[in-house]
Amino acid sequence: MHPLSPTERSTVRRGKTRSTSDRAALHAVLDAGLICHLGFVAEHGAPVVVPTGYGRDGDTLYVHGSTGAASLRAADGGEVCVTVTLLDGIVYSRAVFHCSVNYRSAVLHGRGATLTDRDEKLAALRVITDHLAPGTWGYAREPSRRELAATAVLALDLTEAAVKIRTGPPGEEPADLTRPTWAGVLPLHRSWGSPVPCPELRPGTAVPSHVETRPDPVGPGRG
Repeated sequence: MHPLSPTERSTVRRGKTRSTSDRAALHAVLDAGLICHLGFVAEHGAPVVVPTGYGRDGDTLYVHGSTGAASLRAADGGEVCVTVTLLDGIVYSRAVFHCSVNYRSAVLHGRGATLTDRDEKLAALRVITDHLAPGTWGYAREPSRRELAATAVLALDLTEAAVKIRTGPPGEEPADLTRPTWAGVLPLHRSWGSPVPCPELRPGTAVPSHVETRPDPVGPGRG
């Protein structure tokens, strides 16, 4: 697996010690997240950022939406920026200046490309579905011809990307270490709740195993 090769716009300048060129780290951040933020320049010339689901296949990221969505129309062939951020904890310091957060983040740059081939669109939608709702593609009905025609899928190559990760305790000024002030990390853990059935569910329909036994999201140092 080839490492990340920073470009002018993907070079980390602030907090360089938190950056990594390990492509596996990029994949890990994307695989642990569920929602990304897609940034693009809209038709009126102003920047716009929208949240959306996504999926990764190798070094390609896929996002989808309605064919009428302004975001996907603007991103097709245009420059986009996609970000994923995972908050892992709040860092409490003896000094307000050094309070921080532990996090994992990825910033992607590139040109979006809308998929037009039917088989490529279906394969990409399966990637997105398996990422957001694992096990659903082979369990639920696949998109109809009308639904597929109404859906746009955008592909973004992962060649140009930056990854930053912060872990550990606060950085403190030596003079503050004697202050009687608590300092440390309050970790943030994510977990799934109990499945809530659709009110129109047919009686006796059991919760499928891919929903009931879905693992909790992967945190730092886990999985």
